[in-house]
Amino acid sequence: MKETFDKESKIALINYRTERAYETLNEAQYNADGGFYVAAINRMYYACYYAVIALLLKYEISAQTHSGVRSMLGLHFVSKGIVSKEDGKTFNDLFEKRHSGDYDDFVICDQEMVDNLLPKAKHFIDAISQLL
Repeated sequence: MKETFDKESKIALINYRTERAYETLNEAQYNADGGFYVAAINRMYYACYYAVIALLLKYEISAQTHSGVRSMLGLHFVSKGIVSKEDGKTFNDLFEKRHSGDYDDFVICDQEMVDNLLPKAKHFIDAISQLL
């Protein structure tokens, strides 16, 4: 997120990332419906991630890594009460579960976990969208 955008381009990119967040959340549901629970977790995380990077762009906050995005969300929004602690926890949980699913062996994600996280991910994206 090092680029500098004119106002029109910035708004277009924020809108694109928000749309992508909702589209990716639909991919999570599709994977969950097919029994691909690790993939569903991955898509939930990325859906939330796209929403957060739209938020960071709006406020011109830079982050170079996934951990940086997570840190900037906590520092600038959760710690100030702009984003709820529960939503911050959702993003952190999805970050950890996605990372584990991508890099660890013998990861177990099941329908119950996905059914619990999907509405939280949607709530998270809706909450972030309200700030945009």
